[in-house]
Amino acid sequence: MQYDRLGFPIPRDFEPVAPRGRRGTTPLESDPRDRFADAEPSAVPDRGRVAGPLKRFVLLAALGLIVVPALVVPFVGPLACEAVVQWSLERAAVREARGEVASAAAEVGRAIDWLDAADVQGRGRLHCWRANLLLESRQTAAAIVEAGRAAALVPTSALPRRTRALAHVVAGDAEAALADAQAAVDLSGAENPEALNHRAYIRALVGRDLEAALADIERALEGSGGDSPEFLDTRGFILHLLGRHREAIDDLNRAIGRTQQSRRQAAGLAGRADPDDVAYRLRSLDHALAVMHHHRGLACRAIGLERQAAQDFDVAKRKGYDPDRGVL
Repeated sequence: MQYDRLGFPIPRDFEPVAPRGRRGTTPLESDPRDRFADAEPSAVPDRGRVAGPLKRFVLLAALGLIVVPALVVPFVGPLACEAVVQWSLERAAVREARGEVASAAAEVGRAIDWLDAADVQGRGRLHCWRANLLLESRQTAAAIVEAGRAAALVPTSALPRRTRALAHVVAGDAEAALADAQAAVDLSGAENPEALNHRAYIRALVGRDLEAALADIERALEGSGGDSPEFLDTRGFILHLLGRHREAIDDLNRAIGRTQQSRRQAAGLAGRADPDDVAYRLRSLDHALAVMHHHRGLACRAIGLERQAAQDFDVAKRKGYDPDRGVL
């Protein structure tokens, strides 16, 4: 005799009701928790089989989020920073070439922010570039601060001192300008032509120690071969201030002639070189010519050549001569 789960006898001709599956119940089911007790193995969910792949996926994803950045960022990060720096500097050069100096200063500022902090030499040069741009945009105090940052970063470099000296001239602080010019010579070496020319020119701009300034530029010309248009302009300006106007005009004629030749060569690259590169070069040469023409105008006016002086002053103005912007 067979008995059911409740202990009652089961007739021989009784056919039990087949289970109706997971959504129903069997007639004799006493506990819902037992609904899968008699089910076929294939009907019972294999939790290990379902959870295993999911867990592996989650673990792999988590590892990817942790490990991949740790492996990739050290390589990709510096490349991305370098790309931002290069892009910013290219934009700065383009804007400066177009005369948009305030925007150019902002672009150089971005480059400084993204440049590797360990590259102090590079950061120092960029601070000097930005100082010059700020000076040209009539932000003289900001230019002095920016050049000071460069001097703090690279205290053994003369460039920040030379940059700040010119800003001090524009600000009307002759003593600070002379101190920075002297520091630049000390850092560069007593016979460095660039440093000597710079100190001579700062002395001329503030009207101090003109005989010493002439000695500086004579040594600079000797050390550089004697044909630098920039150095000839400095000597011509100093000779004018010393009252030697005709000698000054001779030097300034040579300086202007050689700079004009360089400008013609740069202009000849139009259509064969990058237009922005050509514009950048032409703008720099035009500023040099503006200063040279102004100096020659002063010397010509001093000896009564009023027509020539007027022409020189006009050319200087058209090419950007402006002491308030550091073009002086």
